[in-house]
Amino acid sequence: MTRQFFCVITAIFVASIIPAAAQAQNPTKVPRIGYISGTGTSSDQGPYVEALRQGLRDLGHVEGKNFVIEYRGAEGNLDHIPKLVNELVQLKVDVIVAPTPGVIRSAKQATKTIPIVMVTGIDPVTSGWVSSLARPRGNITGIATLAQDLNGKRLELLTEAVPRISRVGVLWTPNDRTATVNFKEYEAAASALNVQLQSFEVRLEDPDIETAFQTAVKTRANALITITTAALFSNRNKLPILQRNTGSRRCFRGVRG
Repeated sequence: MTRQFFCVITAIFVASIIPAAAQAQNPTKVPRIGYISGTGTSSDQGPYVEALRQGLRDLGHVEGKNFVIEYRGAEGNLDHIPKLVNELVQLKVDVIVAPTPGVIRSAKQATKTIPIVMVTGIDPVTSGWVSSLARPRGNITGIATLAQDLNGKRLELLTEAVPRISRVGVLWTPNDRTATVNFKEYEAAASALNVQLQSFEVRLEDPDIETAFQTAVKTRANALITITTAALFSNRNKLPILQRNTGSRRCFRGVRG
């Protein structure tokens, strides 16, 4: 998902939920938007929080006057997410923006009344977060790009762009449930396309991306696909540097947000 897409669509959802009626009754009340990042820190909130701010500004909202963002960052430790969600619930924020599956699950468990705007690339129906896409019900709405359904098409387009490609590496985190689903889809597509799929694993607890990248180069992977996880997203700035340092000119698909 591009930052521009996130900026526009998420801001529209959030702005529509911010309780204008409550502001009319209490003009001094500034609506609070709770945002939890799985990888962000207090000093680095990540690109999507700023994209949300920009989207709200584009819609005419002024931070500090029309909205305040209560930000929390898990710093890559997913076990901290439920605690951070509960903090926002205790603060009685007006809406919670949930940009990752872990945040969506925790927010759904923590509150039935605070609106939740999810941002996800997996099916929220099969994940049990909403009843249906047309009628989500409950207190959850938002964006579901269903990006994992496009994995096979991405690999197909890659083989069309590079007809002689035979080995494609996948940089992923095997102990991430969503990444596992994505990897299996790439496996099925690779088999149908007669492409050898090479697995390069990066563990959440010790994300040694440099070793994984060096292994991909040594085994002569023709291209490298990344499956976005907390471990890879929080280290996304390292990937172009590693590519330059190894002198690799192989096809490289960067980490999606």
